Amino acid sequence: MTVDDSAHTRSANPGPAGADRHLPPIAELVVASVALMLAGGVYLAAHLPRLPPLAPAVGLLAAGGALTLVAMTLMSRIRQFAWATFFQVARWALVAYVSIAAILGFVFVYDHTRGSTLTVLILTLVVFAIDVPVVIAFTVARFQDVPGAHRS
Repeated sequence: MTVDDSAHTRSANPGPAGADRHLPPIAELVVASVALMLAGGVYLAAHLPRLPPLAPAVGLLAAGGALTLVAMTLMSRIRQFAWATFFQVARWALVAYVSIAAILGFVFVYDHTRGSTLTVLILTLVVFAIDVPVVIAFTVARFQDVPGAHRS
């Protein structure tokens, strides 16, 4: 295969439908939020059953929540997107991750976690239960062909 053949093969096989569209860094922002939620949850859980200092966990929660809000805002501005696919995938992933978050929340209540520590843990689980379905659904939907979408 010559260099010219290689160039022709690349142009004839453009790859997945949405692979060459420029989209905001939704997945990157949400994955960063997931990492912050996991760090905050592990930090708090590592201190149990004693009362942990909440400032680091609240800071991680605020930063992760802000990243999620930025990602959602950027995603809401995308016009040409496979929204039907996104919502179909997100719906089922949300069912799964809300169930996981509820079980984890029950474990913390069952272990007698109370007060502000429980509140921060529950809020961390809420952000986590939103983030993972969003990143899964966005990753699936971004590669779906959208009628009328122009490739850049």
